[in-house]
Amino acid sequence: MENFYNWMSKPIPHSEVEVWFSVHNMIPERIELFGVMFKSLAISIIETYLGEDSSETKILLSDKDKKNHFDWCWKKMVSDFEKENILIDSEGDHQEYMWNFFQDSFYSQKEVNIREAIPHFIDELFNLDTPFAKSDLDILTELYKTLQNKVIHVD
Repeated sequence: MENFYNWMSKPIPHSEVEVWFSVHNMIPERIELFGVMFKSLAISIIETYLGEDSSETKILLSDKDKKNHFDWCWKKMVSDFEKENILIDSEGDHQEYMWNFFQDSFYSQKEVNIREAIPHFIDELFNLDTPFAKSDLDILTELYKTLQNKVIHVD
């Protein structure tokens, strides 16, 4: 049980985090970019969702409707970043990863306050100035590796 607690919440010294990033070839500027992308997608999903338990409506959406909503938000996010000369592959395992994340934590979540906390979770996960637990680094590394070859910055 103690190992699980340490993995979930014990802060790792900043020097060890830097070594972790180096070992996994994680560039801080790209971590920040991926965080902005992820948060942008989350905000788009939250602000445009009109499904169940919404303050404006009580519409029940099918799984297909939810997937279509996610796809629309995904395409909007990709297009918005393209305008800033940041090219994101529009399809692939990174899109599927994000869909699975939002399907589990947003579309299937009954608690509105949990859904609305997603941007805060993303801020904390990608904030390089806050302490990381091992669980945070595992999630961040998985996301980084999923996105690293799918995003190109063009000057």
